[in-house]
Amino acid sequence: MSPFLKSLTAICLLFSIAGCGPIAPQGGAKEIKVAFWGSPEEIEIITQSIKDWQAQNPEIKIVFEHTPYTGYDSKILTRIAGGAAPDIIATEVDYFVTFATKGVLENLTPYAQKDPEFSEESLFPTIRDRFTVNGDLYAIPRDVAPFACVFYNKKLFDEAGLAYPTDDWTWDDLLRMARALTKQDENGRTIQYGFYGWAWQNFIYGNGGALVDNVKNPTLTLVNDPKTVQGLQFYSDLINLYKVMPTPVALANLGMGIDLMFASGRLGMFLSGIWETPGLRRYNFDWDVVMFPKNAQGVRAFGSGGSGYAILKSSKNKTEAWEVIKALTGAAGQRELARRGLAQPSLIEVAQSDAWAGNMEPPANKKMLNEAVNHIVFSPFDARWREIEQKFLLPKLDLVFNGKKTAAEVLQEVAPKMNEILQSPQK
Repeated sequence: MSPFLKSLTAICLLFSIAGCGPIAPQGGAKEIKVAFWGSPEEIEIITQSIKDWQAQNPEIKIVFEHTPYTGYDSKILTRIAGGAAPDIIATEVDYFVTFATKGVLENLTPYAQKDPEFSEESLFPTIRDRFTVNGDLYAIPRDVAPFACVFYNKKLFDEAGLAYPTDDWTWDDLLRMARALTKQDENGRTIQYGFYGWAWQNFIYGNGGALVDNVKNPTLTLVNDPKTVQGLQFYSDLINLYKVMPTPVALANLGMGIDLMFASGRLGMFLSGIWETPGLRRYNFDWDVVMFPKNAQGVRAFGSGGSGYAILKSSKNKTEAWEVIKALTGAAGQRELARRGLAQPSLIEVAQSDAWAGNMEPPANKKMLNEAVNHIVFSPFDARWREIEQKFLLPKLDLVFNGKKTAAEVLQEVAPKMNEILQSPQK
């Protein structure tokens, strides 16, 4: 799940297109309500990017309803049950699984096929496929967010006499550089870490392992597969064996965010998504990004987020809602998100344009994400997967990351419990 998507506000805000509260439709205009989440910056981009469209289409009145990200799916489902649902909802790649399996989304394929202005082929295939169920499209992607970005501090590399990493580097290169970038004081206390990354999934996928047998239709977990175990153990070894990455406890005790650690020279590299860019641009230091490395066998894969917009079946104005979705996912809004560094466009043409690939504002190498999208792996398409993770997998992974158990011990233990749920009928 993409952290940049998490709401920075704690209360629901209701926006009209002018951003000053709801306005009653005038002159018989149909009102289309759009539920979404986002930081203040995202809210401003979304509402401003569609202003020109709204001026040209006064017969439709768009009302944006800001909803906090935490529990977003439950809030939307409650509104549907209560007969007070919006017409359109924003959805990211994991919440989409919940909405799709609940059967609350309108099939958008008939709209797309009849609309000469819309082309599915204009979208990156991987994110489009995530929003496709049984051959039908149920959400139009706005952005894609691979966990493929290894940000690096150029000054620290220069001081260590290291050449900057390139997109064809390997796990061995990552370890070598991280060790060279890690420093201790005279008391043995680590004062500079070489690497940090929260996306442990990358080390599974990037080693040829997997969480399940089939992402689209999971029936069996593969967490106990040797490649999965080996990849996760390497991630743990970065923390506990090589000590180039802070333990969860040490990280909590540092009392500062990863972005500040990175910008202040306390961290050489960190793994995340491109949504870190706006925050990093606020600091005055020299940095760039490189694609997550390949393993020794040349395998390249990583997790991903992404978001889009869907129409609810309960909408009374689906034709108008389709027009709004086209505007929300159109090139103008995607160019603005790209320019500010918030998100990689889902539209191939925009991703290849001067707004993204040709934009030299840091990070200069963000164009590598246009290749990275070909190697992404989404979470299993099962509405129970988040429960499985929270109940069985993540608590045990903490033992691995804290060095109390090996990956093999933990993953062999949790696999039968995970399979019991995956192989039972979905309610």
